Amino acid sequence: MTACSRRRFLEAALGTTAMSVAWPAGSRDATPALAAQSLAEGLWLLTGAGANVVAANGPDGALLVDGGSARHSASLLRLALRTTGAKRVDTLFNTHWHPEQTGSNERVGKSGAKIVAHENTKLWLGRRIEVLWRTAPYGPLPPKARPNETIYTSAQRALGNEQIEYGYLAQAHTDGDIYVHFRNANVIAAGGVVSAGAWPILDWQTGGWIGGLVAGLDKLIDLADDKTRIVPADGLPLTRTELQAQRAMFFTLYDRLVKSLVKGLGPEEVVASAPAREFEAQWGDSKQFVTAAFESLWGHFAPDA
Repeated sequence: MTACSRRRFLEAALGTTAMSVAWPAGSRDATPALAAQSLAEGLWLLTGAGANVVAANGPDGALLVDGGSARHSASLLRLALRTTGAKRVDTLFNTHWHPEQTGSNERVGKSGAKIVAHENTKLWLGRRIEVLWRTAPYGPLPPKARPNETIYTSAQRALGNEQIEYGYLAQAHTDGDIYVHFRNANVIAAGGVVSAGAWPILDWQTGGWIGGLVAGLDKLIDLADDKTRIVPADGLPLTRTELQAQRAMFFTLYDRLVKSLVKGLGPEEVVASAPAREFEAQWGDSKQFVTAAFESLWGHFAPDA
């Protein structure tokens, strides 16, 4: 690694590199009106709340996977109760800590609902979080708004006649990503590990990294079959075949970025090499994602001495 590249490496690791590009604040809140569509019997996809929300009805109330942004929370919860026919939200899953997934935590937490997440998500929500892709900090959430039921690996529960499995996707999009698999409906709510036609936020500052993103997709592909509907954080549900195509793309980028790191290139040099050029027609400008994906390698690959 050259002296110039090593200096860039150290500056970026300390959060001072000029190449650490933030996603515009609120860009993922520029959403259409709230709407509900059926995914399967007793299972709905709610859109327009800042991120996708999956809603189900159960004997004790509604179950939600993710809660949208705080500014959409009141409207989202009204829609969820009207759509499911429930009188209250009994359970809310947080697929990770991001504001677009945890914006209803405070409302449902105050009403005594179960908030389920990975333990790492609970830990993040108990502190002030400052990341490069947001211009403002997030949290800490008040105690009642934090997950009160956590997992480390996987767990199962019944919801009426539906069998639900939820499990850890390890360090992928963040270090607390989980999936929620509605087995009978053959639907997987995958959170931010899965994207639909736009580059995801690879939140390396809270434990995400591109190698883990590939591994997370491998796990979801193993869980799915050809008829499974996979719900991403944003956008329309995907098929297993589409997930396999994403996995191939992200592995290609992972391989190229590791080779660039081994060569001693710095972030500016990697972006200039356009490692994602052939994917931009479908996914858009890749600069922000490539920068974050390259930065995400630093905690997993030691630089040359």
